[in-house]
Amino acid sequence: MYGLILNLNSRIKISTMSNDKSFELEEKQTPLHETRRRFLKHSSALAAITLASPVLVKAAENEMDEKASAWFEKVPLQLEVNGVLHKLSVEPRVTLLDLLREQLHLTGSKKGCDYGQCGACTVHVSGKRVLSCLSLAVMQDGKKVTTIEGLANGDNLHPMQEAFIKHDGFQCGYCTPGQIMSAVACVREGHAENEEQIRQYMSGNICRCGSYPNIVDAIMDAKKGGGKI
Repeated sequence: MYGLILNLNSRIKISTMSNDKSFELEEKQTPLHETRRRFLKHSSALAAITLASPVLVKAAENEMDEKASAWFEKVPLQLEVNGVLHKLSVEPRVTLLDLLREQLHLTGSKKGCDYGQCGACTVHVSGKRVLSCLSLAVMQDGKKVTTIEGLANGDNLHPMQEAFIKHDGFQCGYCTPGQIMSAVACVREGHAENEEQIRQYMSGNICRCGSYPNIVDAIMDAKKGGGKI
């Protein structure tokens, strides 16, 4: 009988020690100050929601704060694009490329790398070629911008466009608008005297299809054609 009671007491003691260890382990895993902090955060959030005006809650749901800040941040901008004057209101961070594509819907200028490394976004600003993905729209205030859409005269293609078609200077066509805009500038800048010079001054325009020999031929042909480039 004494042995049975002793055995029972040992089991109770072991069980109690086991529970104490579990409790201590749980306490170590979830410190008291963490639990208290979590409770305060949740209770504060609930109190804020309870006390907030329904108008403020509705405004937050509709993202009115972001819309209001965007409106206050916008600045006036005036651009002549392909001979058409545009009076706009833009955020200072908007690039010329995004302005052309998203607001003026001139999607000929392509967004390739968006880092100024492929040349697909090339346009002319005041007669000079510019990587529109690296140029802020506000920097071009009051200037004249020409995109690939502005090269042709109605149904009459620009001589450089005709030369690219004649010499098959493109395959997928994605880089072609930027290639043509750079090619026109290359000739106007006097950098198309020979094939080597053309390759050097067209090196900023990448053609992933590998149509470089045809592009060089097209530029040489357009220059020798005698038409106005």
